[in-house]
Amino acid sequence: MNEKTIEATKPLSAPPQFKRGPNIIAVASGKGGVGKTWFSITLSHALSKMGKKVLLFDGDLGLANVDVQLGLMPKRDLNDVIRGRLGMDKVVQEYEDGGFDIIAGRSGQASLSALPSQRLALLRDQLVDLAQSYDVVICDLGAGVDRTVRMFSATASSTLLITTDEPTALTDAYAFIKLGNAAGMSSDINIVVNMASSLSEGEKTYKTLLKACENFLRLSPPMAGLVRQDPKVKDTIRSQTPILIRSPHAEAAGDVQKIALRIWDTIQSSRRKAAQA
Repeated sequence: MNEKTIEATKPLSAPPQFKRGPNIIAVASGKGGVGKTWFSITLSHALSKMGKKVLLFDGDLGLANVDVQLGLMPKRDLNDVIRGRLGMDKVVQEYEDGGFDIIAGRSGQASLSALPSQRLALLRDQLVDLAQSYDVVICDLGAGVDRTVRMFSATASSTLLITTDEPTALTDAYAFIKLGNAAGMSSDINIVVNMASSLSEGEKTYKTLLKACENFLRLSPPMAGLVRQDPKVKDTIRSQTPILIRSPHAEAAGDVQKIALRIWDTIQSSRRKAAQA
């Protein structure tokens, strides 16, 4: 990875200041295909198994697929909120098997990803208000760093950036951090290495990204954790069943559960800081 690869990317101006959700965790990625939605679902399930009240918000406007991976056919989704037909609290659906709630997106409707800024801001504000009814809100964002991703990432207390050891995934993860830094979000980005062939290889992947960030951006984004490559992940996706139900003892399941413990500690810290502000 080198600076020239992403030099053409234009920096972003800092977003306006607004209230963050101390218990909102954004899950993002520089590119698709790194297991972001699977990770969001598994993290939500792991937190639920810890006894937390969890909401999984599908914020991948236009390419939503949380409901697909869970085998659900929601009667109401985020489109009803965007069109003003229902409040966000009215489109929450309980996922009984996992013990957490979801707000489904609307897949295949590109217009949702090009919403006016005012509509996006209203959506964000409703999510922050709804988050007060939960211990944790996991916000599964789209790939890349478009306006929607930046807005919801800035709303969260922390953003988990998912990457793999693929060169394109690392380059795009670096671009995400660079643009996040320009938008004032760099201090809240934590790295998750997914599909690592081993613990040592996962650490190596993280250090490759860390070195690029330190050399070119003077930033040191911390690692939230890593998830080992596990054939049982594909099996659970095909079966539309969470891995903590179908293969609860799989290595990947245990890795996400460890990350969930760290995330809960992060949320508790964010709440303390919010209370002191």
